[in-house]
Amino acid sequence: MATPRPRSSWSRSAMAMAMVVAVLSSSVPGARGQLRMGFYAQSCPGVEKMVGEFVRQHVLRVPTVAAALLRLHFHDCFVRGCDASVLLNSTAAGVAEKDAPPNLTLRGFDFVDRVKTLVEEACPGVVSCADVLALTARDAVAAIGGPSWRVPTGRRDGTVSSMQEALDEIPKPSMSFKELTDLFATKGLGVRDLVWLSGAHTIGIAHCSSFADRLYGHPAAGAGNDTTDPTLDAAYAANLRQRKCLAPNGGYAEDAVVEMDPGSHLTFDLGYYRALVKHRCLLQSDAALLTDAAARADVEGVVGGPDEVFFQLFARSMATLGTVQVKTGAQGEIRRNCAVVNSPSN
Repeated sequence: MATPRPRSSWSRSAMAMAMVVAVLSSSVPGARGQLRMGFYAQSCPGVEKMVGEFVRQHVLRVPTVAAALLRLHFHDCFVRGCDASVLLNSTAAGVAEKDAPPNLTLRGFDFVDRVKTLVEEACPGVVSCADVLALTARDAVAAIGGPSWRVPTGRRDGTVSSMQEALDEIPKPSMSFKELTDLFATKGLGVRDLVWLSGAHTIGIAHCSSFADRLYGHPAAGAGNDTTDPTLDAAYAANLRQRKCLAPNGGYAEDAVVEMDPGSHLTFDLGYYRALVKHRCLLQSDAALLTDAAARADVEGVVGGPDEVFFQLFARSMATLGTVQVKTGAQGEIRRNCAVVNSPSN
């Protein structure tokens, strides 16, 4: 009997590409509501080109903006859908999403405002803040060498923004796999969307406070404060404790940040997944992906393939995310100022 040949990088790539074909050939939800490509072709021609050129020009100078805009779009879509409610300021009537604890580290508000101002000068009262945010996030990822994806437009802006809803709906870094999949399911997103959207962390950073419980006093590692999560690579954990996030009683700053993909956090690539399979991920919610057999198989499959496979999978899930619970037609409004509603009524 012939000795089986070791799996080559070609065969791993072929397997990963087959996974892409299988996913892309499955039923893909159509654009929700009245979203469509070229929605502004008559009312604001050239708006997508205008947004894209502005984003590319500025992201190339400050590439960290890409992660900020992508995260801003994600947090927006998870609360009341992709309606730019995350951009609204708090008022005397209530505390808005942007002031909820999970959103206090969001950045990019000023950048979106600058894009919206540019669009308003060309086409007053026509293009929604929700569409500006969706386009800006897509173009920012593409500007740093990541994938692009189709963004049908026609979203309307929401008029309600609630801190409590943000607390309830935004995924927490401590969530288990089941908690994550249950939450994603309420948005019409599946297990594979969870796996591929998590790949956004390839350009992300995390605050020490969001994963300190994996470095100090982890219950699975025994009693005491000097215990780390046993599922975290020991050498990686030691480096984090010694160089990045010192013990709380040693005075580490809760706002200290750590790259989620060390060495290539400004490059959109497979670095996040490669670190994940080595148990060198920061968040418990990332480590949770390896606790499910199907999710783990997807991660291990894509790690062996070219970046382009991940790009296709990520782009598909981003296109789906961008249509979550959108408002169209007579719903919502078109805000002229993304931080303030035009009127108090829906």
